[in-house]
Amino acid sequence: MKDFVPHNYQSYCIDRIVKDPAVGLFLDMGLGKTVITLSAIKRLKYEMWCVRRALVIAPKKVAESTWTKEAAKWYHLIPLRLSLVLGNAAQREAALNQEADVYLINRENTQWLVEHFSGRPWPFDMVVIDESSSFKNHRAKRFRALKSVRPQIRRLVELTGTPNPRSLMDLWAQIYLLDGGKRLGRTITAYRDAWFVPGKRNRAIIYTYEPRPGAKEDIYHHLADICVSMKAEDYLELPDLIYDDIPVKLDPAAQKAHDRLEKDALLPVEDENVITAGTAAVLRGKLLQLGNGAVYDETGAVVRIHDCKLEALLETVEQLNGQHAIICYNFRHDKDRLLEALAATQLRVEVYEGKAQEEAWNVGEIDLLLVQPASCGYGLNLQEGGHHIIWFGLTDSLELYQQTNKRLHRQGQLYPVIVHHLLVRGGVDEDVMASLKGKANAQDSLLEALKVRIRKAKEGSR
Repeated sequence: MKDFVPHNYQSYCIDRIVKDPAVGLFLDMGLGKTVITLSAIKRLKYEMWCVRRALVIAPKKVAESTWTKEAAKWYHLIPLRLSLVLGNAAQREAALNQEADVYLINRENTQWLVEHFSGRPWPFDMVVIDESSSFKNHRAKRFRALKSVRPQIRRLVELTGTPNPRSLMDLWAQIYLLDGGKRLGRTITAYRDAWFVPGKRNRAIIYTYEPRPGAKEDIYHHLADICVSMKAEDYLELPDLIYDDIPVKLDPAAQKAHDRLEKDALLPVEDENVITAGTAAVLRGKLLQLGNGAVYDETGAVVRIHDCKLEALLETVEQLNGQHAIICYNFRHDKDRLLEALAATQLRVEVYEGKAQEEAWNVGEIDLLLVQPASCGYGLNLQEGGHHIIWFGLTDSLELYQQTNKRLHRQGQLYPVIVHHLLVRGGVDEDVMASLKGKANAQDSLLEALKVRIRKAKEGSR
């Protein structure tokens, strides 16, 4: 555990949550929205006695891993008791009956939760929506359910990334939950009429709306008092390279398969003390594949094990809120599965193959650029196209890891570069990440971590 020393902007955001009954934090991923919010809840609950029970509505992978790991990371958050309202209906009801300060539920169960307390007082005086863009659809059941209990919620916090001009239409429903329509209009029609004009249409049927000239600035002006939007100039105090570890929890079936296949890979090693660097690299490769969700069998065919990391990747992309990102993959089957999963996002996804993708990325024509670190050579300039890197599949090469991050973190980059790592909890991902962070003697630390895994596998098989 560590002592939390907030940056100035984090202290400001904590104060805003404490002071304002409704506030939206529009911050880039990696800037600490979770610890900011938990710190505010702790102050409101244990120092000011203003909150009895807080509810966090989040994407599934975020709810089951990110919040609990962040709460366990900091000394000042020790008093907070968290309850995960996840699983089947019986498990969710049991979690709701536990005495806790913060209850976490995945957004898909928002309607179930509201119906569960139908006819009874709503028990949560504070609600946090982690990734509020998932409530952007005013027709969605989850929006309507939360809207129905909004009068009983004394404090509401929305967390999301910095909005971009393409997502302006998505703001109305999110802001309506905060202020009941005071700033952007009481209906979506009023919002459209004030700031948009019809785009694509077929006679009377309008398919899209385009913002009027100056709409972005005017909308942001209307939201200035209720939303905190951090731009580059607001967090220049930060280092220009920020690391964001995103824990990935495997579901029970995936964890069982992961553990079984890990043992199968490790048990043939007769003596961990004489394992060679070459053997270690092969074993690590198998275990890294396993964490990513698929492996090659003896014939070279791809065997899919789980989609837990893919689901976490999709949630991470969603939280970027339209900002562009490089996605690093390790194995060919990673690339194929990523392309398949990202096809449903309607984002512009490309695989880096050479100069054409480099130029398209730098002029903003690619939303997500898939990169294999070994193909991302020295001197490649990608700093103009974005400032986020997501490591879906880690490399155990410190040089490749650093050089890939340097594709964005180089002269001409206008924003702090944020490097996101998707790490399977308890998996070899964590060993590799610890080694990369240690920098010196990376291979030695990886070899020792692998020996420990072999030892545990043998002990567990007895």
